[in-house]
Amino acid sequence: MRVLITEIIWNEGIEELINQGFEVDYDETLWKKREKLLEMVKDYDAIIVRNQTRVDHELLDAGIRLKVVGRLGVGLDNIDTTAAKKRNIQVVYARHANATSVAEYVMTAILSANRPLYFADKDIKAGNWDRKKFTGREIANKTIGLIGLGEISHRVAKRALAFGMTVIGYDPYITENDFIVTETAVQVKESLEEVLSESDYISIHVPLTPATHYLISESELKSMKTSAYIINTSRGGIINETALASALINHTIAGAFLDVLEVEPISSSNKLLFCETAMITPHIAGLTQESQIRTSVLVAKEVGKIVKGEHSLCTI
Repeated sequence: MRVLITEIIWNEGIEELINQGFEVDYDETLWKKREKLLEMVKDYDAIIVRNQTRVDHELLDAGIRLKVVGRLGVGLDNIDTTAAKKRNIQVVYARHANATSVAEYVMTAILSANRPLYFADKDIKAGNWDRKKFTGREIANKTIGLIGLGEISHRVAKRALAFGMTVIGYDPYITENDFIVTETAVQVKESLEEVLSESDYISIHVPLTPATHYLISESELKSMKTSAYIINTSRGGIINETALASALINHTIAGAFLDVLEVEPISSSNKLLFCETAMITPHIAGLTQESQIRTSVLVAKEVGKIVKGEHSLCTI
């Protein structure tokens, strides 16, 4: 059994594969070497990727021995799942493995917006002592609106409620009997507009699909409070970045925390780079030491199950 890994994986995942009897070939930069990848993949039973490797029909056709594609994460927009299914190649992903990390990122963003301790420290070390400037705000009794009510939103909701926040959300696929409603008491609104207009913080947790592309654009941003912040840890392309930059420049909303962008790494011409109220991070919401160990080991285990003809609960 042979597995090819094209992007970074934690050592625990490689050890899991070796313990299962796999021959492992690992090059975390292979995703950049398209021709070499297409030549190599024909000799492997499995391939493990992150979000940079383009797993399209060309790659799947070249992988004549492939039984499974392992995704070190949860987003699948770089994998042609329809093409994989046609070729009887299964796709496994790191189901819920980084949910806690993303939820903690969201809470960090909210707390940072209200108590900017890093900037206070920098200001003091520059020779100042401005208590008024760094008088913050409490997040208790504020409202967080969750767009998409899956596992990550469930974990965000639990943490927000512990801080005394009101939690509302919108998801057309959620019913009153779903876990996040019955166990976490999230108030489900009937429309996206209700959530946008009532929330002090908006956190996005939906996949990128044709239906969610530019889900948040000019009109949606205008419906938000001028004091509100938007947080995106899901996928670039869900927020129209041109409209967001305009909203930030014109103070239509107070700020944005963006971990994902439509083009990654960010283009030097992206107007968001010049918005002081846009905080941008390099797609790290789900990246903690703990989550990456969980992700690497889980995907390694599930890939092994598929290659051995066993059933996996982490397939799409």
